[in-house]
Amino acid sequence: MRKRARLLLIQLAIAVAVLLIWYVGSSVPIGGAYFLPKFFFSTPGDVLARIIKMFSNASIWRHIYITLTETALAFFIGSGLGIVIGFWFARRPTVAAVLDPYVKAANALPRVVLAPIFMLWFGLGIWSKVALGVTLVFFIVFFNVYQGVKEVSPAVLANARMLGMSDRQLMRHVYWPAALSWMFSSLHTAVGFALVGAVVGEYLGSAAGIGYLIQEAEGVFDVAGVFAGMIVLAVVVLVIDWLVTLIENRLLAWRPRAAERF
Repeated sequence: MRKRARLLLIQLAIAVAVLLIWYVGSSVPIGGAYFLPKFFFSTPGDVLARIIKMFSNASIWRHIYITLTETALAFFIGSGLGIVIGFWFARRPTVAAVLDPYVKAANALPRVVLAPIFMLWFGLGIWSKVALGVTLVFFIVFFNVYQGVKEVSPAVLANARMLGMSDRQLMRHVYWPAALSWMFSSLHTAVGFALVGAVVGEYLGSAAGIGYLIQEAEGVFDVAGVFAGMIVLAVVVLVIDWLVTLIENRLLAWRPRAAERF
């Protein structure tokens, strides 16, 4: 508990330091000029006031709900496809070798270029944002699961086969546990990318969502509104990542804990 309290104190100290630098740079003139001009950076007080104003209006919850729905759909669809296809490629080396250049080529495509295409295909509703998020999430999970299954020790596999394990038992007791650590390490990153896909899609074309609010504020040079939307997004990501960590700790209770250094 003492180590966790110390870690929390350090994290809070960093947040306070950043806010203090922001406040001084935007509110205290140095040599007749501001280090962080309000027009470009706003101030912590203005951003906080804008966040309070946003949440005093019930419509903000609709925007958050839409963005979270798009994020959840992109996360689950992209992760599910990445896990299934990653296992398939790892267990079928011939298939992986044949399709490897196509997977790498698809992963190299810039996702922002795909956004307008998805809007033409799926319209301006949630599914164009979900499709963009899926393209971001899929490859992260796919490559981690693929590598995790390939990293299974040949000695462990040989011993398991000597004990008479079937393919189904190997999948459940050898491949799946080996891939879990890799999979959850990718899911933490995938959560953020799912949200990025949803917000970028909303920013490029939508009538609701946090990305829409940020784009609307940016269109009228409302810097406080832009920063307020970004902070709301950051809090949402932290909450979702915390939930993923809880699930990870539950499913990987057997994994030895890393040595703590604090």
